[in-house]
Amino acid sequence: MSNLENLRKQAKQILHWHREGHYTVAATIRAALPRLRYLTDREVLAASFSLADAQAVVARQNGFEDWAALKKGSPAMRDPAATPPVEAPVLSGAEAVLYVSDFSVALAFYTQKLGFAADFAYGEPPFFGIVTRDAARLCLRQVAAPVFVGDIREREELLSASITLDTAAGLKKLFLDYQAAGVSFHLPLKTQPWGARNFILRDPDGNLILFASPAD
Repeated sequence: MSNLENLRKQAKQILHWHREGHYTVAATIRAALPRLRYLTDREVLAASFSLADAQAVVARQNGFEDWAALKKGSPAMRDPAATPPVEAPVLSGAEAVLYVSDFSVALAFYTQKLGFAADFAYGEPPFFGIVTRDAARLCLRQVAAPVFVGDIREREELLSASITLDTAAGLKKLFLDYQAAGVSFHLPLKTQPWGARNFILRDPDGNLILFASPAD
């Protein structure tokens, strides 16, 4: 089977995953197609996406501008020395993964108490999802057994996520909002010796989330 035929199969598989709503393919599509670059996973999966789009994704993954360029260059792809150079990877974001014992309880906590919005949920019943607030994105993943044993997280202050704000005033308001909502804190709002101002809250599963800003 030719290399080009394998690439055609890859494109059809990406199209199939998009149509089936597999969230794992959303990041691949977003990274390859500029028109979808700033959409959330759910928006990427809801967007119009054709076989030509899938072929463009495969082409760019292999260092070509588009599918037509890939087809012209495909014979050279069998020779690694003749493969066009690929531009240096650029990391466009990172998301913390929080392990929870009950997805629905965790989702309610982050949306109702912390002011996040549910981006999407996956599974029937849901066991994985993403919540967002402004530029902050957190993944929630239900697990069947505790990830940490005992009180090691509290004792060692093991953070599950760190979220930054631009101003100390904004941080203080957020802390007061969460305090009014009855959120449990591991560390109240304070200014640290090194100049940062922060607080750490505790979610229903014991995940410690740090919120920080520059000091006044």
